[in-house]
Amino acid sequence: MDVSVVWKEGMELTAYTEGGHSLTIDASEASGGHNKGPIPIAFLAIGTAGCASLDVIAILRKKKVDFSAYECKVKVESREEFPRVFSKMHFEYIVTGKNIELKDVERSIQLTEEKYCQAIAMMSKTAEIVHTITIIEE
Repeated sequence: MDVSVVWKEGMELTAYTEGGHSLTIDASEASGGHNKGPIPIAFLAIGTAGCASLDVIAILRKKKVDFSAYECKVKVESREEFPRVFSKMHFEYIVTGKNIELKDVERSIQLTEEKYCQAIAMMSKTAEIVHTITIIEE
């Protein structure tokens, strides 16, 4: 994977991926930016939630779970001292559908967290990874 980051002005950057995507990164106003985009560390949380979610969704599909909606919320706690690395990531997996069995969702998450998700594997080096599951019956 290759990416690049190009300075625009102030603290604003534009990031580019090898797939041709771009996005704006900026610092908060308190840090000298103009809040034109997410702060860089937010992408680590977003990326981890996205990586885990794609794995969970793929496994749920293989298990033929009848879900119609999915959401993953992540609450991140960081150390007080510098560098302020993530110390805990609490994932809330919310799955909506018909006749969803908790054991199927739990197994999908277990495989994701223990075997497949490279982002969780990296984040778990500094952060405690915990999760909760919410199932919403349609």
